[in-house]
Parts: sequence; C-alpha cells; structure tokens
Amino acid sequence: MTENICPRVIALSISNYISRTLDHPPFSVLLTHPLPRGVFSQHLSSALFTRKVYAAFELSSSTSSTTTDLLVVPTQLRGVGTAHTITSMSGLQRRRVNNTASADETWGSSERQTSTVPKTDEDGPKIGYDPKDIRTAEEEEKQPRLTLMEEVLLMGLKDQQGYLSFWNDNISYALRGCIIMELALRGKVQMVNDTNRRRFPISDRYIEVINDKLTGEALLDETIKIMKASEKLTVGTWINYLSGETWNLSKISYQLKQVRERLSKGLVDKGILRTEKRNFFLFDMPTHPVADTGAKEDIKKRVLSLLTARTVVINPSPYLPEGVPFRYLRSVGAVCGAYAANVLENVLADLSYEMRDQAFARADDLLNDFSEWPFVEKPGQTQNVGVNLFQEINDEIAANPNKELQLEVVAGVFDIFANLDSIL
Repeated sequence: MTENICPRVIALSISNYISRTLDHPPFSVLLTHPLPRGVFSQHLSSALFTRKVYAAFELSSSTSSTTTDLLVVPTQLRGVGTAHTITSMSGLQRRRVNNTASADETWGSSERQTSTVPKTDEDGPKIGYDPKDIRTAEEEEKQPRLTLMEEVLLMGLKDQQGYLSFWNDNISYALRGCIIMELALRGKVQMVNDTNRRRFPISDRYIEVINDKLTGEALLDETIKIMKASEKLTVGTWINYLSGETWNLSKISYQLKQVRERLSKGLVDKGILRTEKRNFFLFDMPTHPVADTGAKEDIKKRVLSLLTARTVVINPSPYLPEGVPFRYLRSVGAVCGAYAANVLENVLADLSYEMRDQAFARADDLLNDFSEWPFVEKPGQTQNVGVNLFQEINDEIAANPNKELQLEVVAGVFDIFANLDSIL
C-alpha cells in the first residue's frame, strides 16, 4: 500500500504538519522509499528544493508505515555529514530502522553536485597567528630549571642544617635584585626607550613590563602583577619597594613577603631540597636541607670557573641546558648576586686563603665591568682570570638581538649590587 502513495502528496503533507506543529516556516520534504529511480526523480522536482529547509522522510515497505526515519536538514548544509546535522537540530530525534538506506545514499550524486556549500581547503582551515607569539613561546620553553634567586639561596644554604645565617642582612635585598634581573633575562621587563634616560645613572632609569605572561614561578608572577598595576619606576626604586625599604605608606603593599621561605618551598617542589623540623631553643622551625647535591655542585663548578679559571667553560647540565639564552651572563649574575648577598664565601670555603682572596677580587671586578651598558671590560685586579668571558657574552648578545633594553636592566641591578654597602 505504501508504494501506491504519491510521494509529492506525502511530502507536502509533512511540510504543512511540521509548519503548524513546530511553528516553523514551511519545510521542503524529501520522501524516499523503494521506488524506481526514474519515478523518484520525476516526483522530486525543483519545487521541493527551493525552500529554506528540506527533510528526508524514509518509509520502509518491509515495516509498518508508522516506523519512520525523519531527518531535517538546513538547505545550507546540503552535502554535509548526517551525523553533524542530527546533533545540530535540537527539536528532532532520529530513529533508525532495519534495512533502510541512509539519507546521504538516497539523495544521489546529482544533489551533491549542485550543492553551493563552499569547500574547505585540503590543508584544512587557515588560522591567523602572530609570529611574535610563537617566538615568545619558544623562548619561554628555553628557561633554566633554577632561577637566579634559587641559585643564590642554594649557595647560602647550609647543606645539612638547611637554613641561612641569622646574621645576614644583605640577602633579602640581593634576592629582590635577582628577581628584577631574572625578569629582564626572561624578556618580561626592559628599560623605557627614552633617549633622555642616558642623562641619569643606570640604576635611576625607568623600567616597564613588556610581557605580562606568567612564568609559573610564584615570586616572578607576583612581581609582574605588581609592576603591571603600578606606574613606571626606576630599577633602584623597585628593589626598595619589593624589599619593603620605603617610608611611602601607599607603596608598602609592594613588598614581597617571606621570599626566602617561598624560594625554599619552591626548591622542595623541584626536588632540590627536603623539609625537616629542627628545635631552636623552645621552638620547632622548618628547615630545608639539600636533597639533590648535584644542583649545588653544578652551581659551584660554574662559580669556580668564573672566579678562578683562566678560560671560563660552562658545560651544559640538566640545571642549565644548552638552549638557555645568556648562559654565561646568567652565571655572572649568580656570582654577583651571591657576592652582594654575602653568601659567596660558602662556595669558596675549600679554596686556600690566597685563592679565596683572588676569587673575591675577581667577583668585585665582574661587578664593575657589568654595571654599565654597554658592557665594558676594565682593567682590574685579576688580569689572567676569565680571559674569554667577554667574548662569550658578546657572542650571546649577538645571538639574541634586540635585547639591549632588557640587558640594560641587568646592568642597572649590577650597579646597585656594587653600591649595596652604601645603600644599606
């Protein structure tokens, strides 16, 4: 009985029913059932495809006429996969029947050929991007395992006891300087590009945030947020504010609190330190002995190479891989930070008195050489130590162009370290 029903009549009836029931504009309905292809094509004239939406209504001669497969498809989606269309229509649900051909197969190749849907490129959709973002992401992947602050803290930490000297007043201020230096080496801050800045001392020049993307290091990220929300300030002013060395009550909130403890916990998370409790008189206090001696030994080798060797060689290591930019300048920053924080003597404890004095003199020369921009090698107390250092650093600067304003911030921090005794 189903085969004697006129497809056009059923199609128009379904269209009117959907329009009245679902409050939609008239649908074009495609009725498919086991008819000869010629008859099917004759009844499905162009009038059925001029509406905004058409549907496939399948009747199977082998089952009851009440078992249907209804698929409503927007006209602009002709030729698009059926699965996508079903999920995109919220008001209708498809019920499958056995021995029923899919709607895509029944429509035939002629309908797919007349589709006006624009085809996508074989390569897929084109996505716009900024090459600068890709370069920034690549640079962020090439960062050392330990920051400058963590290296300075490790040099001052007693291996077995796990705490710093109680009488060290310089380390807090030096750690804040290392934070500014680390941000500059990571490309987060730079000097304000003002031609008049050269009239001022390098530590009194203004710096600005150029990349506020977070680094994953808690102290660095907190500093970025503080600097981003504030007006532009000088290198020395920022170190004072981050250290709490100010009488300005409106800037007292800029102080970074519990820096040493937070750095220690970060090193515990990295597997370098472990946490223990020790009794100090009446109180139990957490201490952080060294768990991974390899990290501290790697720092010690680099420091001794910079301060005592005629030719400086910094070999790649898991803590300072080959791809890290400014590996030699970073090592100089760690040495100068430790020298300013009064923890360098812990690394030089195994040297003789004469070698130790020479190492301290070399550290003082490094501060003087790198506290100006551009870096200039000056005649100092140690002429035969690190003869290749400036060449290595110049090669690093050439390999990382357009970083001059960032390296100028590093020089400003070195200038503050060189005058730290007079500042404090």
